[in-house]
Amino acid sequence: MVLRSRGRDIRPTVTGPRINRDIRVPQVRVIDEEGEQMGILTIDDAVQAAEDRDLDLVEVAPNSDPPVCKIMDYGRYKYTQQKKGKEAKKRQKIVELKEVKMRIKIDQHDYEFKKNHAERFLLDGNKAKVTIMFRGREVTHPDLGRKLLDRVANDLIEIGTIEQRPILEGRNMTMILVPNKAAAKIKAAGGAKGKSDKSSTVTEEKETLKAPLAESLKKEADEAAAPADEPLEQEKEKKTGEGTDNAEA
Repeated sequence: MVLRSRGRDIRPTVTGPRINRDIRVPQVRVIDEEGEQMGILTIDDAVQAAEDRDLDLVEVAPNSDPPVCKIMDYGRYKYTQQKKGKEAKKRQKIVELKEVKMRIKIDQHDYEFKKNHAERFLLDGNKAKVTIMFRGREVTHPDLGRKLLDRVANDLIEIGTIEQRPILEGRNMTMILVPNKAAAKIKAAGGAKGKSDKSSTVTEEKETLKAPLAESLKKEADEAAAPADEPLEQEKEKKTGEGTDNAEA
């Protein structure tokens, strides 16, 4: 039986708790807007206390004896809860199942291409479904498909864990991989490693430029000093020769 008051359904709705005159119990335990206990009041006194404050009486614990109600601005409270829910949904990571398809006669280049796709899916936090498609009489050799799936699992063992073992469904054999805890770490470490490698390369290039520059400057200094020293030596020898000639004279 549904109780109604002024043409409205007074049961708790799916969108929120009962408020004000929709609360149909004789007594309630009341908490004011500051969080202070007001004790057990009749429903009329509790609603009147909320109206005196220009606020709402909201049933927060309907299963208590008596039910617990709080005086608050219900419109503002509902808006805040909806906003929190939207923010939580934005932060929530939705895991998708993405598929990679192969054939048992796949060549090495195509295999690396497909494997890299599966690796990217796992690093992005999604599941990777690897499907081997059999054509014609190839379906009579499921061991070849299982061998190829084992190869993929081994190549991605650092970032992926097998959630579903290889199973044969019609002409397709499928396996599902899920990212492990190391996947996010490897992705972050890969970015940091790339930056450090780049900086180290630049540093090495700078160092390789410094050495030849120093050598060239030293060479230029030696060459500049050499002509200056040579005239001094020649002049010294000339003076020595002149002194000897004068002495002999």
